[in-house]
Amino acid sequence: MAVQTPPRALGSTRPAAPRPGTGRPWMERWGGLFFVAPFLLLFAVFLLWPIVSGVWNSFFNTSLAGAKHEFLGLENWREMFGDPAVWSSLKNTFVFTAMSTPPLVIIALLMALLANRRGLLGWLLRFSYFAPFVLPATVVTLIWVWIFQPGFGLVNGLLTSGGFAEIDWLNTENRAMLAIVITTVWWTVGFNFLLYLAALQGIPAQVYEAASIDGANGRQQLFRITLPLLSRTTGLIVVLQLVASLKIFDQVYLMTDGGPNFATRPIIQYIYENGFTNYRIGYASAISYMFFAVIVVVALLQFKLFSGRKEAGE
Repeated sequence: MAVQTPPRALGSTRPAAPRPGTGRPWMERWGGLFFVAPFLLLFAVFLLWPIVSGVWNSFFNTSLAGAKHEFLGLENWREMFGDPAVWSSLKNTFVFTAMSTPPLVIIALLMALLANRRGLLGWLLRFSYFAPFVLPATVVTLIWVWIFQPGFGLVNGLLTSGGFAEIDWLNTENRAMLAIVITTVWWTVGFNFLLYLAALQGIPAQVYEAASIDGANGRQQLFRITLPLLSRTTGLIVVLQLVASLKIFDQVYLMTDGGPNFATRPIIQYIYENGFTNYRIGYASAISYMFFAVIVVVALLQFKLFSGRKEAGE
């Protein structure tokens, strides 16, 4: 016999069950905010505030030498667009980017193809290819300044042994940029190599086995399987490399200091000179945001280009 529960007495004050998502304590609803608050604080202090402060300073005659903070409006921006040093430095930056990006992509791909093998040789190649990337800029530039030195440098020694004349690489206008590009390729190609190697190891071996059964040789597998499957990685590497090359500063500053005759001075070095040598923080801020806009436009164009290729391939 089933036992029936007696009905509630009239006037009972028993509350109804809360609906899902309501009635939770305040700490439970907002607890997640406390977990992300440290990051948001650091993000605001070290990223958002410098961005806003930089834009604000570009409209003032702000100086590190004193408390001068005179409002100039768009005067810094007008001076920037009429400053020939800005455009020559920007041109040097684009020249370096155009000279360094293709070898940093192509050589990295060739290195990854060579190192993508089993055994001791594969590990030795991976270590030797990536090792220069972990060196600091000061060590890299010191090595290559000695290599390019006339008289006792390795490069000039090879030239003279072959019957050619010595070249003062770092003090000749049409050679200094090439020397910096060679140094940069040797130093940073290991990062692109690592990305390519990871992408190569992600290609299933069954794809190559099926191609071999169908009679495809090594060359056909490279151009019909490997390179098409690496297209997304190549697009990523090109975008990252363009942005990194546009931000060139360390090796130029340490090897040539922008010379000879400002032939290698990049735009970031000119920003540094105005901000921390001439103490013109407002003018340096204006140039910085102009260059920031250039980097954004280049990155957007690259993403649009590779996304268009992807859609065309699909």
